[in-house]
Formats: sequence, C-alpha cells, structure tokens
Amino acid sequence: MNPLVLVLFAVISYGVAALISGLGRHDERDSLRLAGVISAFGGVFGVLAGVSTIVGNYDSSDVAAAANCVVNMDMLSALMVVVISIVTMAASIYSINYLKEYLGKSGWKINILFNIFAAAMTVLVISANVITFMVFMEVVSIASWLIVISDGSLNSRKAGLNYFIVDHIASLLIMAAFLILSVNAQSYDLSAFTAVPLSAGLASLTFLLALVGFGIKAAGIGLHGWLIKAYPISPSYCSTLISCVMVKIGIYGILKFSILFLGATQLWWGFLVLIFGAVSSVLGVMYALAEHDIKRLLAYHTIENIGIILIGVGVSMIGIASHYPVLALLGLLGGLYHLLNHAIFKGLLCLGSGSIVYRMHTKDMDKMGGLGKTMPKTALAFLIGTLAICALPPFNGFVSEWFIYQSLFSMGKVGTASNMLFGPFGMVMLALTGALACMCFVKVYGICFTGAPKTEHAANTREVGAAMTTATTMLAILCIVLGVGSPWIAPYFSAIASSMLHLAPAPVATGSAIYPVVANQAILSTPVIAIMLMVFALVPAALLYVFRQRLLERRQQGDPWACGYQYEQRMTVSAEGITRPMRHMFSFIYDNRPKQSLVDRHVLPHLFAVADGSQLDGRKVCILCCVAALFVVLFFPLISGVAC
Repeated sequence: MNPLVLVLFAVISYGVAALISGLGRHDERDSLRLAGVISAFGGVFGVLAGVSTIVGNYDSSDVAAAANCVVNMDMLSALMVVVISIVTMAASIYSINYLKEYLGKSGWKINILFNIFAAAMTVLVISANVITFMVFMEVVSIASWLIVISDGSLNSRKAGLNYFIVDHIASLLIMAAFLILSVNAQSYDLSAFTAVPLSAGLASLTFLLALVGFGIKAAGIGLHGWLIKAYPISPSYCSTLISCVMVKIGIYGILKFSILFLGATQLWWGFLVLIFGAVSSVLGVMYALAEHDIKRLLAYHTIENIGIILIGVGVSMIGIASHYPVLALLGLLGGLYHLLNHAIFKGLLCLGSGSIVYRMHTKDMDKMGGLGKTMPKTALAFLIGTLAICALPPFNGFVSEWFIYQSLFSMGKVGTASNMLFGPFGMVMLALTGALACMCFVKVYGICFTGAPKTEHAANTREVGAAMTTATTMLAILCIVLGVGSPWIAPYFSAIASSMLHLAPAPVATGSAIYPVVANQAILSTPVIAIMLMVFALVPAALLYVFRQRLLERRQQGDPWACGYQYEQRMTVSAEGITRPMRHMFSFIYDNRPKQSLVDRHVLPHLFAVADGSQLDGRKVCILCCVAALFVVLFFPLISGVAC
C-alpha cells in the first residue's frame, strides 16, 4: 500500500478521535477511552507508513506531483512520521487512564487539541510546499498553545502567552528564510529550492534565519525559555508530545535548510551548529541538576538531548563542506538515530513522571521516596528510561551516542586544524554531558523511587492503571530493542543519511556488530554486551538467593543510625543535598543565568490589566494572538509574488 495512504488513515484516525471527544463530552469517560484507542490506531498507521517507506526505500515524488506538490514522503519525512506516531500511540494509550483526572474538567477539549496537534505535526513533516508547511506549523503552534493554557490558571496563561509570542517570532524568522528561497527559485515547491542555488552571502543569511527560527522551536540553549515554562504546566500526555516530538520539528527544519536546501556549502555553518549543540547539551544537563521539580528537570534534559543531536548534525555539515562523505554520513547517522532514541526514552520518562505526579499530586521530588515499592511497574520502566538517557549499554541512547562519538573521533583525524580542534572539543563536551546526566538521574531515581517515603502521601500511593503502565512498558521495550537490535536497525539509518547526502548506503553492521563505516576504527556488539550483563547479573542474584535467610535475620529494623543523634525525617538525602557540591563548584553559571526572558521583561508587562501582574488583559491578548496567527499564515504568500 502507498505509504501516503497510510498517513491519510493516521490523520483520519486522529480526526475521528477528536470528533468523538467532542461529541461525547456529556459522557466523557467512555468517549475519551474510545478516542484514546482510535488515536492509538492512528499512531499504528503512521508507524507502518514510515517504516514501509524506510525499509522499502519508497519514493513518493510522483504521487506528490499528482497531488499538486502538497505532500511528499522522503526518507527524512518517513523517520519523522515514525517518531511522531510512536510517541502519539504511547500517549494515546496512556490517556485512557490518565484523563480520569480531567473528567468534568474539560478533558474532552484537551483531547481534541491533542489529536489536532498530532495530526498537524504529521502533515507538516510530509509537506511538499511552503504554504502547506507554514499553515500546518501554525496549526501546531496554536494547538500546543491552547494545551498549555488549558487549566486556565494565571501561571499557565503567562507561560502560554510567553510561548505564543516566542514561537511566532520563530515563525517569522522561518518565513523570512522561506521567502528568500521561494523568490530565488520562483516557486513554493520545496524540491525547487535545490535547483537554483543562492549566492554565498544570501545562503548564509538564510541559514542563520532558519537556525535561529528552528532553534527556538527546538529549544536550543538560550532559546529555550518557553519550554521550561510550558512543559511542566501542560497535561502529562500532551506535554510528552511537546517535549519529545514538537521540538524535533526544529531539528527537522534545521536539517531541511542546512543540508537539503542549502547543501551545507560553508564550513563555518557546521562549526556553529556543533558549538551550539555542545553548549546546549552541557548547560541543559547542568541546569537540570539544580532542579527539584521533576517536570522542569526533564524539560532541561530535552535541551541536553537536542544539543547531542545537533552535535551529530554539525559534524555532518562539516563533513559535507570539507568533502569527507564518510564523516558526513557518520555524523548524520548518529544524529538521526539519537533523534528517534530521544523520542523513545524521553517519552518513557515523561509518561513515567506523569504517572508519579498523577498519584502524588506534586512535582517536588523531595516529597516522594519509596515509590519503587508502591509503583513497581512504573519504577522498572522508569529505570530503563534513566539507563537509556544516561547512554549506558546496551540501551538505545548508548548506541546513538556511540555513533556520534565515532564521528567526532573521525573528525579529529581528517581535514583542517579546525577539525582537529573541534573534534576533541565535541568529545569532551559529550563526555561531560554523559557524566552529569548519570549524576542527575541517580538523584532522580534515588530520591523518587528508593529509600523510605518522605511523606505519608508517598507511603500510601499505588500503581497507576493498566493503560498507563502499558504505554510506559511499550516504550521501555523499544529502548531495549533499539539498543540490543542496533546491528539490524542501524543500516536503515545509514540508508536515510545516505539518501539525504545523495550517497550510496555505507555498511555499518556485520552480523551482530556495528562499526562506524570504517571497520578498523571501532566495533561494537550490543547483543554480546546484553548477554554478558545478564550473565554477570546472575552471580549476585544467585548469592542473594542462597544467603537470603541469613541476610533477613541480620537486617536492622527501625530508624537508621544518625551518628549518635536522634533520627529525624529531614535527615534523609534530599534533591538539593545531592547536587549542592555541583552547584557550588559551578556557581558562576547558575548565578548568572537570566531570571527572565526578553519577552517576560519587555512584552508581557504591556498585556496585563493591572500593574501588579495578577491579571492579563483579555482584549489585548486576543488581538495580539489573532494578528500574529493571521500574519504568519496570510502575509507570506501575499508579499512574495511567487506562483506555485
């Protein structure tokens, strides 16, 4: 079957789910369950469409021409459809139980927005012309903004307005970049942009506009303020799409412009993306370490992993400009693999944290503890997610970061002195990121799931419903499959990268091992690592089983020893206590990060009805939002003078 037909089925499923949510608003419980099942099937159709395109190397350019250049499914679009669909499917299953919290609280409205959001992102990544791209990018923006402000509180309205303004600034920059390309090519067709190359100066301007615009949407460091405010406030299954999928639209745009449209012809573009990615990864995880709110912490880890993806993209751009195709292929392979992997393990962590908040009704980690006993299924799935995000073998995060490391090793051995300088720079920054991520998630898992409960509420929690645990279990299994199965999966990512670079697919696997294109550089076998780890785990497990009775007899009961003092609950390890040395060591970074964004400082004060900032002026806000949305959607085709 034509993959575009499967995508159509996916979009129709999301539409039907939204319709059922709206029509069944007077009987929310059953209608929201049914809508969750139907939107999950939409995710299945999307996965089938993307996988069939990648595996079958399907080219839909003829169909796109017949459809008047409206849609097209290339290999990159297929990967994005897979990413969107997997996370949407998991979040839809999760919503079957999760939306019980929203019965009678306009849960049907949230679910309508969720399905519109998923459908719009799906259509956006298969758009074949500028107008379609911009229209659906605006639909994504408005749907996600309405999700952020869905609870109606002042904090959510402030966060939503901040997001709306920043997001539309990004849209204007992207529109300007598209305008330059469209006028130069005299066409709105995305495929026409490569046929008429820009001059060097105009190409650099277009690249910078796209990098900043899509960098805001990807929440790169310095452009990330909207994510930290919007993600923690949104309903957990919706915020999973924001943090795991919507930010990937930014990566998709950067890839489209820098590599596909502009050809990455200038060397400094790659170095700029590499530096931007490296700084984003390190500062993202450092800021995460200082957080005690579990959802804000995960939002900062999104910035970290966006940075890791951009490191791979930057290396690829350097390889293209330096005429080293193997380097270009290896960097892009690692970046694309991590794009999928981040969506999987971060989706798992987002839904897992949502389960914690669902039961605890707080995001403060210092009020948790001991949840591993009361929520064992969530704890196990969350543990797999933490191991994956920390890039520990044999999970998926380890494999994609291994490819990025290998691209940096290769970069340090070829090309100019700049390559030899920035290759080791990238390695050090990536290694530092990995170490800090391990430290951060030791804190998260230890504080939330192990030890004694820190509050009575934590002691009395229970496991979440079957649909929620099914969603997290599914993503946990994918973390294992994408890691252990990498020798059979990585060649498809090589094919995607090769198609983008117009190269013949390069071998990256043999048998049960993977290697970085050049086999004598390194070799890795995740199946062997998995088997060895299981064998090593059997030894302590056997010892515990043999000596379990003796250990139980010697186990101490009562309060822990407190150096001769009477034990108190506040003596337990806290999230702040674990990271205090790090925050002291890098106090110059933590103390000097901006407390407010430019939008918070200069725009939002003019939209309040009262001077103390306790109430927004609804009329001003509505006018601003309507004007911004109409400008982005309508102004571009009116000023360009280009005919499709």
